[in-house]
Amino acid sequence: MSIITNLTRMWLTRSLSTFTFTDQYDETLDFSDCENLGLYVHIPFCKSICSFCPYCKEIFNKEKLNRYTDALIKEIHMVGGQYKEKKKVTSLYFGGGTPALAADRLDEIIGAINDHFIVTEGIGVELHPDNVRPPILKKLKDAGVDRISIGIQSFLGKYIDVLGRKSIDPESLRQSLSEVPFETVSMDFIFALPGQTFDDLKYDINKAFEIGANHVSIYPFIDFSFTESPVTEMPKKKKRALMDSITGYLNEKGYCRSSIWTFSSDEDAKYSSMTRESFLGFGCSATTLLRDQFKINTFSVEDYCRRINSNTLATSLTDRFVKRQRMVYYLFWTAYSTRVSIDDFERFFGVKLNKVYGFEIWIAKLMGFITEENGILSLTMKGAFYFHYYEKYYTLSYIDKMWGLMRKEAFPRKMKL
Repeated sequence: MSIITNLTRMWLTRSLSTFTFTDQYDETLDFSDCENLGLYVHIPFCKSICSFCPYCKEIFNKEKLNRYTDALIKEIHMVGGQYKEKKKVTSLYFGGGTPALAADRLDEIIGAINDHFIVTEGIGVELHPDNVRPPILKKLKDAGVDRISIGIQSFLGKYIDVLGRKSIDPESLRQSLSEVPFETVSMDFIFALPGQTFDDLKYDINKAFEIGANHVSIYPFIDFSFTESPVTEMPKKKKRALMDSITGYLNEKGYCRSSIWTFSSDEDAKYSSMTRESFLGFGCSATTLLRDQFKINTFSVEDYCRRINSNTLATSLTDRFVKRQRMVYYLFWTAYSTRVSIDDFERFFGVKLNKVYGFEIWIAKLMGFITEENGILSLTMKGAFYFHYYEKYYTLSYIDKMWGLMRKEAFPRKMKL
């Protein structure tokens, strides 16, 4: 798999150089001139650990959560306080783990964010279905949260059993969501599970919209090397047929496609923590993407707290981009939205997209992967599938390797991808 991603990287960057991450990092982060900057906060605690989940997490401990939250708030002040003026940011997302386990202190965390940033497009929080209860939802709403994303994965018992999850009561979710409404209610589902059919996935999505969702995310199952999931991946042809069928169905229903994996019944209902050109990450394992660098915090909660409490950022690894590498990052992450603005690329890099990647754009059009209209390159249904297909190789070649190492070492010396 690494052959495909390595050849693609070399071709698009016009270089044999790898993405090289080292333990050398900046204590002052240059984000003051970043436009469309987003924020991400990671809460790594869960009541139980799902075998298929690759993210940084550990079993919930209240005392440890409070120590972690204290350090998290301190990190926000350390980074945000580097500039006198408040910085406008597009959005703030809380992921995990299970962020609702920190519901009692969410207002403190958001208060620290508000001391240094002005969030213009809303605050989102990921929730476990167990968290969807009026008392917790009210705490979130009172803290300023207006978007929630519920990790359903599937309502169907046969897939809940495969994934090692507890059964979900849709009617209980409906009642809670009607009692405490939010601007966006997103529900996450996994597709391409063994034996999964179009009818199975259609049932899950219809049920989500029926009980109060106005947005759904349909993520493909990816088998990370360091997880202990017994689930096997669906073959490519069946996966393509399933993805095309569900995309066609949602298009026929009139739903809006806002990214590779997301659809909404209302075009104003948005939830995505990935489709941003720059972002700051806070908490263990959180990543930061700026104009000239990508950095990631340590995965160790204890080492994270220790570093922050010693007034030092908890950065584990940093990659300093050359311009072509940054272009590849920009296009990859922006393409998640299924659209790339030619003018936005030129604004960001000071060079026309066609001058840099005109040949690749011509080939992509020829193969039916993209179309162009009014300065916007849009992925076709075929292009969206192959973006997903390549993204699997990217994930297993790069993310799997990085996260696998960082689970073993809090502060590795160097990594080449």
